[in-house]
Amino acid sequence: MTQKLALITGASRGLGAALAEALAPTHHIVAVARTTGALEELDDRIKAAGGSATLAPMDITIPEAMATLCRGIHDRWGRLDLWLHTAIHAAPLSPANFVAAKDWDKSMAVNAKATSVLIPYVAPLLGQTGKAVFFDDPRSGEKFFGAYGATKAAQMSLANSWQVETAKTGPRVDILTPAPMATAVRARFFPGEDRAPLASPQDEAARLLPQILGDAS
Repeated sequence: MTQKLALITGASRGLGAALAEALAPTHHIVAVARTTGALEELDDRIKAAGGSATLAPMDITIPEAMATLCRGIHDRWGRLDLWLHTAIHAAPLSPANFVAAKDWDKSMAVNAKATSVLIPYVAPLLGQTGKAVFFDDPRSGEKFFGAYGATKAAQMSLANSWQVETAKTGPRVDILTPAPMATAVRARFFPGEDRAPLASPQDEAARLLPQILGDAS
């Protein structure tokens, strides 16, 4: 395949889906998410616009599934040009002394552990010239954001370390901070919020796209 390849983890909705559609004119999309129906709807939209996608309905918290995914990408295409990691778990807001064990465990599994598994699996596919992009949402230390803030900060710590480690050797690692968006994740954090001032995921994807593609091979 001569077309560029983009892996998007967390592609079924929100910013991940919007970025998949924004990249589809120039990239074949490998879309990963747990929700098969939402992935199929994304595939329909991409195809209607003339693009192409490979759907991977997988759980990123299962290391064996991610190993199978990355081995499949290697065997079929031999490389990736771009990896966008948008998958996130938004645990219910709670005082730190009332964080439920199941919410902490799931936050750690999705936000931190899955990232630590994916980086070494995806890095060989990106090689020296590919690019990985992470999306920050700094909530560490904010009241009631204990589980989300801590595990998102852990994810960003991994991304920041990888960024400086590969600055001279590649792959390129970028960390972007999206504007507040009218997504399901934000609605869980701020129920009843006036969503009119918030950016749509599609508008934010369009704004971020030049930064994502900048200096990408």
